[in-house]
Amino acid sequence: EVQFVESGGGLVQAGGSLRLSCAASGFTFDDVVIGWWRQAPGKEREAVSCISLSERSTFYVDSVKGRFTISSDNAENTVTLQMNNLKPEDTANYYCAVGEYSKPLPVLWTDYYGIDSWGKGTLVTVSA
Repeated sequence: EVQFVESGGGLVQAGGSLRLSCAASGFTFDDVVIGWWRQAPGKEREAVSCISLSERSTFYVDSVKGRFTISSDNAENTVTLQMNNLKPEDTANYYCAVGEYSKPLPVLWTDYYGIDSWGKGTLVTVSA
């Protein structure tokens, strides 16, 4: 069973920054992808960004490109999402997730059923 330790999140004004971190362990496969999805009130969960621990290849959904940066510390299996220039529409519960690097990242990370495990989530609120 994958174990998650998620941190970060909180309340920030539009244009501000926040950082999310996720430490994951207990993988049952070797080639690991870690990242985030988010779910706003009344909306479906959507992919945000991910990184492969082996290649450090990254994926970003179009709405966050140029504002969010994902990075990894492979020694600690920890991934960080730096979120800059936040907008009210970024308000959501952000869920750390893990998948197996079995497909190109844009295919893997946008398929809800391709995700192996989910963290409990952390709330990000961006005020106008």
